[in-house]
Amino acid sequence: RRFISHTRDALAVAFSPDNRQIASGGRDKALKIWNTVGECKFTVDANSHQDWVTCVKFHQDAKSPLVVSASMDKTIKVWDNQTMNLKHTFYGHTGQINSLDMAPQTFYLASGGKDGQAMIWNLV
Repeated sequence: RRFISHTRDALAVAFSPDNRQIASGGRDKALKIWNTVGECKFTVDANSHQDWVTCVKFHQDAKSPLVVSASMDKTIKVWDNQTMNLKHTFYGHTGQINSLDMAPQTFYLASGGKDGQAMIWNLV
């Protein structure tokens, strides 16, 4: 299947824990949520990133569905997956964020940036 909606390069994709959604981010600064048949169900407009979206992840706890995005704007944003409302913005990196990973069965998120730093964040 093809997922067509980004206006520039798609840089990051992730499956939801239940494999029913896909998050994508790209050079168009957009974070999008898709169903598995290729329909874009949501594009974040409010509180969106100010630069390329470089990473996306779903939190693995189905009771607290979250989407996390990171960007060249040096921020990490945590979104409520049901409403796609912004829950929190993390600041700390002094360069673009290149990678994200989540510790299984926790609310811990790790990030790596162009600033040479790896950081750990608590999502709650």
